[in-house]
Amino acid sequence: MWYISTRGISPRVDFEGTLFSGYAPDGGLFMPEELPRLDRETLRAWSTLSYKGLVKELCALFIGPELIPRDNLNDLIDHAFSRFRHKEVVHLSRLRDGLNVLELWHGVTYAFKDLSLSCTAQFLQYFLEKRQKHVTVVVGTSGDTGSAAIESVQGAKNVDIIVLLPKGHCSRIQELQMTTVLKDNVHVFAVEGNSDELDEPIKAVFADVPFAKEHNLMSLNSINWSRILVQMAHHFFAYFQCATSLDTHSLPSVEVVVPTGAAGNVAAGCIAQKMGLPIRLVVAVNRNDIIHRAVQQGDFSLSEAVTPTLASAMDIQVPYNMERIFWLLSGSNSQETRALMEQFEKTQRLTLPKELHSKLSEAVTSVSVLDAAITQAMRRCWDQNQYLLCPHSAVAVSYHYQQTDGQQPSSVARCCLAPASAAKFPEAVLAAGLSPETPAAILALEQKETRCTLLRRADDWTLRLRSTIEDLSRRWSGGALRVTQ
Repeated sequence: MWYISTRGISPRVDFEGTLFSGYAPDGGLFMPEELPRLDRETLRAWSTLSYKGLVKELCALFIGPELIPRDNLNDLIDHAFSRFRHKEVVHLSRLRDGLNVLELWHGVTYAFKDLSLSCTAQFLQYFLEKRQKHVTVVVGTSGDTGSAAIESVQGAKNVDIIVLLPKGHCSRIQELQMTTVLKDNVHVFAVEGNSDELDEPIKAVFADVPFAKEHNLMSLNSINWSRILVQMAHHFFAYFQCATSLDTHSLPSVEVVVPTGAAGNVAAGCIAQKMGLPIRLVVAVNRNDIIHRAVQQGDFSLSEAVTPTLASAMDIQVPYNMERIFWLLSGSNSQETRALMEQFEKTQRLTLPKELHSKLSEAVTSVSVLDAAITQAMRRCWDQNQYLLCPHSAVAVSYHYQQTDGQQPSSVARCCLAPASAAKFPEAVLAAGLSPETPAAILALEQKETRCTLLRRADDWTLRLRSTIEDLSRRWSGGALRVTQ
């Protein structure tokens, strides 16, 4: 399996090459050169697999035994999921009136990012040990990615991780999950800006290709293909859990509602569709609605500013994984994708070509949900089911309620992805007039020592990031020299 950049200039790489990259050297994102098609016999065979089993099958397809032999791959994935709190890893809650909520948050940090990052970290360690190599991971986060990335690599001897978080834009718990990890290889910066702004210095250091190569930089944001690969399993598992029967003449459809910020889970769903999984995708966003406008009107343009919402991890203006979706829907047209994305980066405005917009609106439908509807969905779900939703999950569930109120029951099953536990967002639970339920592990964070470096708006963030990376490289190479002498 080979991977090529969505912008078509960088040379192709294998899975190991994508794993150790952030953006491709030409500024694009890596995608498989060819997608395998799954026939109905394969889908039937996979329908009895556990979530973990689906991750193994998908990873085997896209990694290949020449890079990680199948027995090793199975062991790595078993180890990745060994600390999850639910025996099924991912669990479907079937609630009243056809509401299916797929809980993706049973990992250590109570968010869906634990699923893909725990696997990605295992793949990373496998190759690093084999190559006797050190990497510096650079991550920008709007909340959950940072804590899950830190959790996946904390204490690793051949990985340093730098996390930039937007000060004041994460929930208190999200911030504590990052700043209370005091391992020597963890370096957290709180930036006086939003999550789109802190992505700029990160993109700048990766765009300096000689610098990125010299210091072995990589990213664990969902620009990393490994993240998308594991997230594809959410869609397969949702489908098999909710499909009525696979014994009919034509396979039934399932609607998967995806609350999203950077569009990683949506990109994973679009790839699953292309592979033959009969799902209908609904992109559910909050008031920051660039994806919704792109789907509805072909308008992929920035708003004047990011609007803070209760679903804070989705307060994103630049959903970078849409580039993967544009490339996929354009028939792998790298030239068109490059022209579109370069125009967007230059002007921050883009009107999708008519054909691409048509294909996008065929592949996905969309909804934008305001804070009032988020709290309303949280209250209603509690009243009807005694089930607490996080505000991001409530964005998806709000769509479900819109579709069912006063409507005839649909013949198509629907599954709402739940990206995080309500325990991480007590402020939003209180805003909905409900009582938070806080696990002991989260309560304990308040008593822990914190460590974090502030990056003020007046600072040169790119310069500070570069100097931190250089310091880590010097420290590691000095340590490596001492070990070998």
